[in-house]
Amino acid sequence: MLVMMTPAQFRKIIRDHYKKSGRHNLPWRKTRDPYKILVSEIMLQQTQVARVEGYYGRFIDAFPGFASLARAKPAGVLKIWSGLGYNRRALLLHRLAQTVVKEYKGKLPSDREALESLSGIGKGTSGAIRAFAFNKPEIFIETNIRRVFIHFFFPRAKKVTDRALARYIECTIDLQNPREWYWALMDYGAMLGRSGNNPNRRSAHYGTQSPFAGSRRELRGKILRLLLARKKITVRSLIGGVNTPESAVHDALASLRREGFIGIKGNYLCIK
Repeated sequence: MLVMMTPAQFRKIIRDHYKKSGRHNLPWRKTRDPYKILVSEIMLQQTQVARVEGYYGRFIDAFPGFASLARAKPAGVLKIWSGLGYNRRALLLHRLAQTVVKEYKGKLPSDREALESLSGIGKGTSGAIRAFAFNKPEIFIETNIRRVFIHFFFPRAKKVTDRALARYIECTIDLQNPREWYWALMDYGAMLGRSGNNPNRRSAHYGTQSPFAGSRRELRGKILRLLLARKKITVRSLIGGVNTPESAVHDALASLRREGFIGIKGNYLCIK
């Protein structure tokens, strides 16, 4: 059942909330530099804003542009990223920077197809980058945006698809200033997420994240932190250092090697 609300009424509600309670001081909202906005979007994938705030400035200080990031060694990038989680994003961002320097003369392309050809950028991230970095009226959906449109336009529906939501996003988007409009949507969605009645539970795409403690992801993080601290280590010492069953460590090491995180020099493991 649809809420009888005009696009103008909907926009007013979202904008009024943004004026009063928007997160205007987020550092990536104070820049128009596509590189810095890209970094924020990669960091924000599956990671809460408050957590990203603690890493974003440090990363930008260490690697202020595509050229400096492309020149860096993977170990240096991972060291700055360490603790943020989903470390694969750091390697993909590093490879992306190298591609941008080599193929695009150090400037992030604004074309959707070109963006999605870069490491670590899918449909949602390319849409966000086009909206925030280039102020293009791109249609994209992420957690907070999904939450807003389900709340207002599908108040009783279940298993709401993103395809159904896209029609409403397209009808209500601010064509003149999509950048700020999406900020406002995200901030309203974040407020709904704190309300205790998350509309996203009624999304067809809703799923709960598996626990981090004891997970393979946690083990991979432990391995990388140990390698970053010691620079090189034998497999036997590493197994003792992470205090985890040997078979699980070998599985994690195999995946880290396949993804290009670690290499072997003689009898030692090291960050590539």
